[in-house]
Amino acid sequence: MAFGGVPVETVEALAARVSDGAMVAVPPDYSFVAMAATRAMIRRGVRDLHLLAVPQSGIQADMLIGAGCVAIVETAAVSLGELGAAPRFTAALENGAIAIRDSTCPAIHAGLQASEKGLPFMPLRGLIGSDLMRVREDWKESENPFEQGDRITVLPALKPDIALFHAPFADRSGNIWIGRRRELVTMAHAARATLVTVEEIRDIDLMRDEALAGGSIPALYVTAIANAPKGAWPLGLAGHYEADQAHLAGYAAAARSRQGFDDYLAEHGA
Repeated sequence: MAFGGVPVETVEALAARVSDGAMVAVPPDYSFVAMAATRAMIRRGVRDLHLLAVPQSGIQADMLIGAGCVAIVETAAVSLGELGAAPRFTAALENGAIAIRDSTCPAIHAGLQASEKGLPFMPLRGLIGSDLMRVREDWKESENPFEQGDRITVLPALKPDIALFHAPFADRSGNIWIGRRRELVTMAHAARATLVTVEEIRDIDLMRDEALAGGSIPALYVTAIANAPKGAWPLGLAGHYEADQAHLAGYAAAARSRQGFDDYLAEHGA
């Protein structure tokens, strides 16, 4: 089935569009995270992902790393917030199972904005003199061509293969309502393909509604949609349901050990 040319698929079919080795951009835990699709990717056994957190991640990244789906993580942070460190991420770093590309929130957004605008790089201040300039050989110090002696960092464009997120709803044309979560717009503009799970598909036209159009991503930027009620669980979806704090605390405790994490995946369908 398709709405306005955008295919509407099962969550499993949507997850199958994520190929091994793809760069996948995902939003932070406080945004609209596609957890149902994440579990489907783990079940499929996707491998060697370059996970780009925009600009940080939590349980989504931790589960994908623990399941052996990730080769590279590019992020400003991976954490379970008040529940502490992300245990499978930490273990993978300690045993060398993943490569880490340390970044900052502004740097990740700048790299995506470069791709959004069709540029090969984006200048950014605030990095010169930091240890990041030592470990990120792809970040270059340059001179401002308009002011002699003014040094600035230039960052290569970030062009994800996939932008993956959840949203409250889509319309019959494949437009996606994301409200004020503007990082999702940048991700969709920058990525080669955008995969979205939604709570529901409504029989409306978002682009004809002045109140909703400004908080929507046009179908032009959407590759495929899957209908997935509670698709962000155990994380929350603003205005729809709160995060399942008891479940998240249970995950944090279980994932401290390899066996506990494996038992969690077996119990919760991933």
